[in-house]
This record gives sequence, structure tokens and C-alpha cells, in this order.
Amino acid sequence: MQFGLDKFFGINQQALKIHSRRSEILAGNIANADTPGYKARDIDFKATLADMKSTAGDASLTTSNPRHITASGSMAGRLDDVLGEMKYRTPSQPSIDGNTVDPLLEKSAFMENALMYQTNLKFLGGKIKHLKSALKGE
Repeated sequence: MQFGLDKFFGINQQALKIHSRRSEILAGNIANADTPGYKARDIDFKATLADMKSTAGDASLTTSNPRHITASGSMAGRLDDVLGEMKYRTPSQPSIDGNTVDPLLEKSAFMENALMYQTNLKFLGGKIKHLKSALKGE
């Protein structure tokens, strides 16, 4: 019987990576709130996760020996490809200097993203705790 950690943790590990990257993007938006001409960026979490999920089996490694490890079923390396599809926000109130950052919207999105990250982290922590219990025979 083959046991894969990707399969055990499911999509939650990828969700953590997406939330982490989205936090960086939103923090950049907040930091550039006063930069003339800056365009606020974001990613669509649901679409990104769905894309990563649908292409989960597409990862492959070049091997020179049949005993090398394969990446079948792994989602490794997909995050950078998928996150290349960032979108720009349409401002609700355009600024005179061309900046599209709405500080309240960005801070709200950042906090929501942080809560989702913490939720995923707690869920994965519970899975790890159960795995450790199973390995100890408790």
C-alpha cells in the first residue's frame, strides 16, 4: 500500500500556499496606497485553487534512472504557473493620480485572507496530530 502525504493533506496544503501568496500581494497593495499610478492587484482564490486541483496530476519529473522518485499526483510547482494570472482591481472611486488602491478594501481583504490561512493551518495541524497518534499507536 502506497501512502502519499499530498493525498493525506489534500488540497489544504495548496490553499495555504495560495493564501500566503495572496497576503504578500495584498500587503503590497496596502504599502503602495500612496504611490501615484499604482494599480491594485489580487488573485481569485477559488479559481486558482480549482485550477491547481484540476491539474494536480500534470506534474512530471525527468528521471534518468527507473528508481528515481516520480511526482505523480503531486501539485508541486503549479503555484507559480497559476499565480501568474493576477488581476487588477477595478476601483470604486478612481483617484486623480491614477492609484486604484482602496485602503479599507485592501485591509479587509487582508484580514479575511489571514483568517482563512489560520483556519487551514489549524485543520492541517489537526491532521498532523492524528497522524502522529496513529504512528505512536495511541
